[in-house]
Amino acid sequence: MSDHAIIGTVSIDCVIFGFRDDQLQLLLVKHADGIGKGNWGLPGGWIWESEGLDDAAYRILKELTGIREIFLEQLGAFGDVDRYPARRVITVAYFALVNPQEYELIPGFTAAEASWFPIDQLPGVLYDHSKIINAAKEHLRQKVRHEPIGFNLLPEEFTLLDIQKLYEALLQTQLDKSNFRRKIKRMNLLVKSEKKQSDVPHRAAQLYSFDRTIYENHRKNGFSFML
Repeated sequence: MSDHAIIGTVSIDCVIFGFRDDQLQLLLVKHADGIGKGNWGLPGGWIWESEGLDDAAYRILKELTGIREIFLEQLGAFGDVDRYPARRVITVAYFALVNPQEYELIPGFTAAEASWFPIDQLPGVLYDHSKIINAAKEHLRQKVRHEPIGFNLLPEEFTLLDIQKLYEALLQTQLDKSNFRRKIKRMNLLVKSEKKQSDVPHRAAQLYSFDRTIYENHRKNGFSFML
């Protein structure tokens, strides 16, 4: 076979992050059949000849996990020669950040199970999925510094500590409390509520909400939030 033979086998893999219990989590599925049977991996599958990449990503994610109507962003292509044991396969990875509480997981098609795992407690995963996950984590760390992503994972009203925990989960690092609060306030995103926390065993913290106009401006135009 020529080194320049056409490669006709392309797959999709979806890296779906969630934020729950103050932790960054990742959605994985357990394969029900095929060479990966019984093993965990990213939700993924083959592209039909009649569909585009984006359509395939949404279809595969829905079939395997029941999740639909989310925004998927293309992360990149992964094509190491030996990434798939049976034959040469190039996969196109997609990325999303969602609130797990808003979605019911319904495993189906070739998935026996679908479950959220804390990002630092992942089981072993198939093929080169660890490489794809690490690439997605780095993409997330870069993206959170320039776009106000993840804020939709917070409740309508929240404390400054809630925002810090969210950013610590997304960036996978511990942040200095005073420095973080100074920078988040400088963005002018927050609207001070007339209420404070209730039913807490400690001193009630001030509640805030987001200024949606400023939020949308940051989302469209970006910002620099170096931590």
